[in-house]
Amino acid sequence: MDSFAFIIHAMNAQDIKDHKKILRFLPNRSVEYLASHISPFVLSHVTGIRSRATGKEIKGWFVGLPMTSRVLIEYPFPFVSKQIHKCGLLAEKLGAQIIGLGAFTSVAGDGGITPKKGLNIAVTTGNSYTVATALEATMIAAQKMSIDFANEEYAIVGATGSIGRACALILAREKKKVRIIGRDHEKVQNVQQEVEQFSSHPVKKFTDIEQGIKGCRMILTVTSAIETIIQSHWIERGAVVCDVSRPRNVAKEIMQSRKDILVIEGGIVDVPGEPVFGMNFGYPPGKAYACMSETMILTLEGRFEDFTLGKEVQVERVKEISTLALKHGFKVSGIRSFDKELTDDEIERIKKSI
Repeated sequence: MDSFAFIIHAMNAQDIKDHKKILRFLPNRSVEYLASHISPFVLSHVTGIRSRATGKEIKGWFVGLPMTSRVLIEYPFPFVSKQIHKCGLLAEKLGAQIIGLGAFTSVAGDGGITPKKGLNIAVTTGNSYTVATALEATMIAAQKMSIDFANEEYAIVGATGSIGRACALILAREKKKVRIIGRDHEKVQNVQQEVEQFSSHPVKKFTDIEQGIKGCRMILTVTSAIETIIQSHWIERGAVVCDVSRPRNVAKEIMQSRKDILVIEGGIVDVPGEPVFGMNFGYPPGKAYACMSETMILTLEGRFEDFTLGKEVQVERVKEISTLALKHGFKVSGIRSFDKELTDDEIERIKKSI
């Protein structure tokens, strides 16, 4: 049976303390340091994923990497890369033919290129399908909010990253108006110039998030920040905010204080078959992140290759993985907001508050 592995890491020190009670009295930084030197381990065995097109069934493993988002970004990359590489070696030992890089393991360093060296299995970041599902979920949400998304301006926070850049390029090719928002002026300018080659509208650029999203009702936020970065009073009334980032860029409290906006999660997918993940990562049975799903889709297709690797996501790969997802029965999982699926009645209440 063809098989895959996928890396899951701790979001913060509290995640580690919850898993290892013996560490709960130590300072967070000490917990992070100690945990980061523990070798990767098997979190769970995954079964029951089955293609609706071919009937093929696959299995897999979730591999635990006890490093937090902060550690993955701030610790020396050679050390981080070595730990991610160990995840790949463990996946090989288990018999996996491809491994997916979860959350910040795809952000750290060079997007998987260095950890891949010396591995005999394929590696993918999952970012191609993340782009596809984020854009699709945003369009679905806009329709439900009665927003004319064809003529709206899209603000992309984190547009200089691999996912944000790809989202901007696709939207520009679809004749949408795009704003490029990032922290580094030079990178922002480079992406702006690239996107303008495909855009029929002027492409605005910003290094200030508040100014960048001001007046926009379509916002995608896809940064590698390890804390919330978008304030409630910056967001336009009636806006749809698609928060793809983990940890989240938008605090849950915003939905409690702002009843006139819709904050959704991008990249949540229904997985075909009767999947048993063997662990709870915050969603109902049968639902997974898009980055996980990309690894599963490639395994069902028998495509054991470095499909999405490095710091750039190719638009052609986004289209290709979308086609394969549709073929095997993966689909965007409704409209979800902070781990909860929203009903049409709840969305109507938001519309009435505008």
